[in-house]
Amino acid sequence: MNKKEITAKLAANSKQSESAVSAVLEALEELAIKMLQSKEKFVLPGFISIEAVARAARSGRNPQTGAVLQIPARTGVKVSAGTKLKKAVAK
Repeated sequence: MNKKEITAKLAANSKQSESAVSAVLEALEELAIKMLQSKEKFVLPGFISIEAVARAARSGRNPQTGAVLQIPARTGVKVSAGTKLKKAVAK
């Protein structure tokens, strides 16, 4: 399902216009990005939590040649499902 389809379904379920729903989704995306950039955890209680995590530098191996290479430190994203989401999927 793409963003346009999600927007249409949310608009139908909430009896709001597609443009209003689209604006809310855009604002939610922007808020999540700003929070993650400032190292804050973004949480929709019971549904999902997203946080930026630091990944340390490490050495790896090229699977084709077997050569050792250095993988630099970076910031990654950790996504965790909330209890409502876990229960809904388990049914």
